[in-house]
Amino acid sequence: MSAQPSYEEARAELAQVVEQLEAGGASLEESLALWERGEKLATVCQAWLDGARERLEAARRTAE
Repeated sequence: MSAQPSYEEARAELAQVVEQLEAGGASLEESLALWERGEKLATVCQAWLDGARERLEAARRTAE
C-alpha cells in the first residue's frame, strides 16, 4: 500500500482490522497494534470525507 492510501484502500483495511479485533485470539500486544492501525486508518478516511465535503460545498456555492 502507498504511503497515502486512497479512501477505498483505507476503508477496506480498516474493515479487516475490525474483523481481526472482533475475532479475538490476538495477544494484547497484537490487539493494541491493530487498534492503533485502525485509529490511523479511521483518521485517513475522515480526512478524505472532510475533503470531499469541502469540495461539494465549494461547488454548490459556485453554482448558486
